[in-house]
Amino acid sequence: MLNAKVLTVDARDSVAEAVAILGGKIAAVGTSQAMRPRIGPKTQVFDLKGLTITPGLIDSHCHLSIGGAEEHFSLDLRYPTVKSIADIARQLGAAREERKPGEWVQGTGWDEGKLAERRVILASDLDPLTPDNPVWLEQTMGHYGAANGAALKLAGIDRNTPDPAGGTIDRLPDGTPSGVLRENAMGLVTRRIPEPTPVQRQQAIAWIMRKISSEGMTAVKDPGIFREQWDAYRAVQGRGEMSVRVFALWHAGKTMDEARRLIAELGSTTRPYETTGDDSLISGGIKMMIDGSGGARTAWVHDEWNRDFTGVDKGNFGYPVIDPAVFREQFKLFHEAGFHVGVHSIGDRGIDFTVDTMAAALVAKPTKGLRHSVIHCNVPTPHALDELARMQKQYDAGYPEASATFMWWIGDTYAGNWGPERSLRLDPFQTFLKRGIVFGGGSDYPVTPFPARYGIWASIERRSALGVYGDDPYGRAEAIDVHTALRSFTAWNARQLFLEQKIGSIEPGKYADLAVWDRDLYTASTGDLKEMRCLLTFLGGRLVYQAPEAPSPKQTAH
Repeated sequence: MLNAKVLTVDARDSVAEAVAILGGKIAAVGTSQAMRPRIGPKTQVFDLKGLTITPGLIDSHCHLSIGGAEEHFSLDLRYPTVKSIADIARQLGAAREERKPGEWVQGTGWDEGKLAERRVILASDLDPLTPDNPVWLEQTMGHYGAANGAALKLAGIDRNTPDPAGGTIDRLPDGTPSGVLRENAMGLVTRRIPEPTPVQRQQAIAWIMRKISSEGMTAVKDPGIFREQWDAYRAVQGRGEMSVRVFALWHAGKTMDEARRLIAELGSTTRPYETTGDDSLISGGIKMMIDGSGGARTAWVHDEWNRDFTGVDKGNFGYPVIDPAVFREQFKLFHEAGFHVGVHSIGDRGIDFTVDTMAAALVAKPTKGLRHSVIHCNVPTPHALDELARMQKQYDAGYPEASATFMWWIGDTYAGNWGPERSLRLDPFQTFLKRGIVFGGGSDYPVTPFPARYGIWASIERRSALGVYGDDPYGRAEAIDVHTALRSFTAWNARQLFLEQKIGSIEPGKYADLAVWDRDLYTASTGDLKEMRCLLTFLGGRLVYQAPEAPSPKQTAH
C-alpha cells in the first residue's frame, strides 16, 4: 500500500507512507520509494493517493454474539427510529400482525432519555396493542426492560411477587407491577423467551461480523458468553467466516459451584498469557459483575442516585447484583486458578469493592500478568485510582476498560442519573493519564453502537446525544486528544487481548490487521472523526471489507 498516511501507533507514534504485507503479516513500513523494490509481477499494489491507514480498531467490550442476535432478530427500537412511545406502538402493531396469538414479540434499544415522554415504557403502554402476545422490550443498556401484561402473567409476576435478590420489580403506587424489570428481575420473564437456534446464532454472528469489519474493526473482547455462543463461534470459524478476532470471556455465574465447574472445564484451555491459539478465536477468561447500571440507577454508589440531573432518588444507593461475599470468593478462586478476570463495575462503591477484591487476591497470591480489568469503571474514587495505579505497576492488573460512548449515546439518561457533580468525574481519562493508568476503549455493544470511531470521538468530545441537560454536562477537563484516543482503541486494547505482540500497531512482524480511512485522524476536526468512513479493512492481510468507492489493487511488474 503506497502513497498513504500511515498512523502506526507504535511506541513513538511514528507516521509513515507505505506498508508491505507478506504472508498475512506486515513485512515493512516506511516510504513509498523504499517499498518499490519489493513489488514483483504478482504483487497487488494499492495506490491510496493520500488516504490514511491505521491499525485495525479493537473493542475491549463488545457483546458481539448476544448483541448480534438481538439486533438481527428483534424489533429495532433505537433512536432515531424510535423517538416516542407512539413510534414503539406503531412497530408493535405491525409485529402483532405477523405473529400468531401467544408468540413472543421482542424489541431492543429504546432509551427513555431519547423519548419525547422522557419516561420508561410501562405495561399499560403495551397492553392495548398486544393483548394476545407476550412482549419484552429491552432498554438499550441491557439492565432493564419493559414487559406487557401477557408476559408478566406467563412469568407469574403480580403484586405479591417479591423482588428477587439483586433485582427490582418496579411497582405502581398500588403495588401492581408496572412492567419494568431491573437486573435479576428481568430473568423472571426472559427465561421464558425461546432461545435462537444454533443456526440462527451462527447467522447472526457472521452477519454482525461483516458490519463490524465495515467499520475498520478487526478484534473484539466479547464478555459474558455461554457455551451456546462459544459453539456458534466455533461453527463460524470452521466455515472460514471469522472476519473479526474474538477474545471471549465466559459468564462467571453467581455461585461457588458454577465457578468450580468453569475452572474444571476451562482451566487448561483459558490461559491467554501462555497461548492465544490461532489468534482468531480465544478463550480468554471470565466476566464477573458486582453491580447494575447507571441508566437503571441500580449501580452500587456511595451517595444517593440523582433524578433529572439535580433531583435526588431518595434512599436509592443501587445494590450489588451478587452476594458480595460470594463475589469475593469467586474472584479469589478464579485468580488462584490463573484466569484473567474482567469485572463489570459501574458505581463508585462497586468499583471500590472490585479493586479491593482484586488487591486482596493479589496479596494472597501475587501472580503477575493476569491483567484483570475493571469493566466500565465509570466514576472511580481517589482510593480506586490509587489502587488501579498500584496494581498496574506491581502486578500488571487493574486495567479500566472504559465506555466513552456512554457519554454520547446514553448520555442524556446518564447525566440525569449521575447528577452535576458525578457527571464531571465520569470516564476520567485525563486523570488516568496523570496517574499513569493505562486504559482501553469499548462500546458495550449493543448498549451503544459498535463503530469504534464513535468511541474515539466521544473520548475527545464528551457530549451527550441530545443535550437534555445542557451542552456540557460532562465537562472537558477529562477529555483526551486524538492520539491517546486512537491508542486506547488499538495498542492498549491489544494488551487486554494479550495480543500486543501481534496486533494493535503497524510494525513489521505483526499481523496485517489494517484499516484505510477517508480522512486523516490526526488533522481532522473533532466533529469529522465521528463521520469518518472506512474504505478498506484487512484481517491478517486478507481483505475483509471494501467500500464501493475504495481503490482497488493493481498487479504490476513496475
